[in-house]
Amino acid sequence: MAERMIVPEPIVNITDLDLYYGKTRALKRINLDVSKKKITSFIGPSGCGKSTLIRCLNRMNDLIENVRIEGTVKIDGQDIYAPTVDATELRKKVGMVFQKPNPFPKSIYENVVYGLRIQGIHKKSILDELCEKALKKAALWNEVMDRLHANALDLSGGQQQRICIARTIAIEPEIVLLDEPCSALDPTATAKIEDMLVELKQDYTVIIVTHNMQQAARISDYTGFFMLGELVEFDVTTEMFTNPREKQTEDYITGRFG
Repeated sequence: MAERMIVPEPIVNITDLDLYYGKTRALKRINLDVSKKKITSFIGPSGCGKSTLIRCLNRMNDLIENVRIEGTVKIDGQDIYAPTVDATELRKKVGMVFQKPNPFPKSIYENVVYGLRIQGIHKKSILDELCEKALKKAALWNEVMDRLHANALDLSGGQQQRICIARTIAIEPEIVLLDEPCSALDPTATAKIEDMLVELKQDYTVIIVTHNMQQAARISDYTGFFMLGELVEFDVTTEMFTNPREKQTEDYITGRFG
């Protein structure tokens, strides 16, 4: 089990986190801090708890029956599982992008401003400005600026995923969670999203679950390696990939298993 690493400017503090699906313990004593405005990657074989862990950060696991959580998760020093915390408000602060692009069957414009409308912003000039800003940050503005009222479902897979990222960042969260956002995309679309994520960390804390170790090595500042619900190792990415401390990490990174 990994020792807790001290990171600069932690925004997320996870302490002694256990998660159970019924009687099955899916996460085991996770202790981890995530640094503000950095990219942190979670790697490891399928079913090792990576996605379950990021879903703890915006309380998506609340929606699953028989889930029980022990330990604490703090964001900006606040225990997000405290009874006073509103999960809907939390999800404005902690946005999420899923594995499969899931744009709504609406126009590109309406996809991006969807969350803003829910927040009660209806003035067209403000929506126009925030839509353009989000699409620029998602590296998509130049591709869609002339067809904002076209159906988002007509875009390519990579563009659809960037629309979902634009929709997420339009409401200005502090943290963006991405659960294998490139797994359904070709290498060209993947490269665009990777470049965009590196840009996004100027404004957001980015946490990404990825099966692609090269991706973690290319874009992340910190990497956590998970096995069977445990955090085996957490370190600066370059250090983990060149000089892993644990044999399990080395075996996974060199392709001996997983």
